[in-house]
Amino acid sequence: MFSITVRDHLMIAHSFRGEVFGPAQRLHGATFLVDATFRREQLDEDNIVVDIGLATKELGTVVGELNYRNLDDEPEFAGVNTSTEFLAKVVADRLAERIHKGALGEGARGLASLSVSLHESHIAWASYERDL
Repeated sequence: MFSITVRDHLMIAHSFRGEVFGPAQRLHGATFLVDATFRREQLDEDNIVVDIGLATKELGTVVGELNYRNLDDEPEFAGVNTSTEFLAKVVADRLAERIHKGALGEGARGLASLSVSLHESHIAWASYERDL
């Protein structure tokens, strides 16, 4: 399996519901390093996994939709604990939607899977992987 990874970052505010979250139940900020990894079995006719420039641009667009937002105020996240794991899935699903609409070019139609990792720090991160 071949892969490429592109990177961006995301800054949000949010709070959690539930005793398990301790002081994070209060409003707080989070900055994530965001990695999106694209995988395919065989390289395309240009011998690439996907156009790195387009992958970087589309990840930036998806991250930009969430960046500098208080997720507690976003209607689509009402009543949801926007955990790192949950947000990794949100980013992956939005990227997958863009891939299916052709935003990464025709060559991206041969992608097998996508994974997104959100790094909370240098010692902790969460990922979500999905087929395409």
